[in-house]
Amino acid sequence: MSHSLSRRRLLQLATASAAGFGLTACGDNGAGSAAGGDGDTGTITVWSWTTAAEALRGVVPDFERDNPGIKVDVQDVGEPAIWDKITVGLASGGKGLADVLHIGVDYLPGYLEKFPEGLADLSALGADKHKDAFVKGLWPSVIGKDKAAHALPWEVNPLGLFYRKDYFDKARVDPESIQNWDDLIAAGPKIRSASGAYLLGIDKPGATQDMDFFQNLMQLQGAFYFDGDGRITLASPAAVQALTLIKRLNDAGLIADLAGEGTEKRLLGQGKIATNPNPAWAVEYLATKFPAQKGKWRVMQPPAAVPGGGRSALVNSTYLAVASSSQRRKAAWRFVEYALTKPAEINKMFASGGVFPALTGAYADPKFSAPHPFYGGQKVLGSFVESVRGNSGATNFTGDYSRALKLATDAQSQVLLKGADPATALKAAAAQLAQQTGRQQAV
Repeated sequence: MSHSLSRRRLLQLATASAAGFGLTACGDNGAGSAAGGDGDTGTITVWSWTTAAEALRGVVPDFERDNPGIKVDVQDVGEPAIWDKITVGLASGGKGLADVLHIGVDYLPGYLEKFPEGLADLSALGADKHKDAFVKGLWPSVIGKDKAAHALPWEVNPLGLFYRKDYFDKARVDPESIQNWDDLIAAGPKIRSASGAYLLGIDKPGATQDMDFFQNLMQLQGAFYFDGDGRITLASPAAVQALTLIKRLNDAGLIADLAGEGTEKRLLGQGKIATNPNPAWAVEYLATKFPAQKGKWRVMQPPAAVPGGGRSALVNSTYLAVASSSQRRKAAWRFVEYALTKPAEINKMFASGGVFPALTGAYADPKFSAPHPFYGGQKVLGSFVESVRGNSGATNFTGDYSRALKLATDAQSQVLLKGADPATALKAAAAQLAQQTGRQQAV
């Protein structure tokens, strides 16, 4: 989905944890002072972006019908503008914020760390009763230092491996034989020889700081840049294994360089990439961007990062929160609860905005078990539902994610462009991260 695609890019631009948290407020949309209030009527404003904002607008008529006295104004703030606006508002004690805020998992933990009073306590309004209604691994991200919930999950993006079935067929590679990345690296030369396509693409110089593949390989091992306590794990065995796999792929000539604006889209369109590790939003992205490739793509669960390892991972997620500064916190909460805990409404948003729902009750809808024509009739959404029911744990992005992302990008570039040893490069990056953030290393 487009709004997820651009999330990594906005981090380069906004670098909220590095710079934005120090900004001061500007403007006031009338949401109220930092003191806030518990009004349950009136007009509430909602900040979101692009197709997600459009999806939220689709909920408004039903909500206003069922909640007389409350009007909803959904505003498409856009990316990356929304992150600057939220950061500025939180840094100024809540001044100028909308009542309801759409926030990504790569920002939510940082906001809760830096501005513990900035987002309303939704546990006090009844949020805890919905805790088990969402995909496992998402709830820890909504919990603040006060142990209360400060958001509800909306979107979840389970990882899949999209692959060109026609290329696998030409190379006589059985997808069922691909259980882990060792298997795929072994099959890579056959696929490249038969199709002329690279196995996958990476921005080798790291200009876009797109480290999704590296992060995916760690998440498949239940790891990330930080552990659950916020300690640095950038030089952990899981991280070294991830970067070593990437080096092996590169050394074997299986990685296309995606440096440059639009390179990935161009190479995909030209049929020069055989696999595409991506989360659920890519189901419709590939279908709409490359209609001429109808019938050629399929989806499998991602190969394990280590033999016998897990094959499910939650790449990212988004949430709706209520600003503490809102004068109508109860009204805002009623909209959040209405939009995110009713299967009919959440699926309406999925249909219009492509936001893969975090609400597990939504998956009973027939669309999640329907064949998809672009994928040769494969029930692709069903494969992602199966994935979210795996044992994916929470990913702790922390408030220092942007710093970790920059250092990890540099380490990967050293490995891919200069042949650096993965363990050595990551050890140096982890030491720098500790120095910059004051965090302890877990290993």
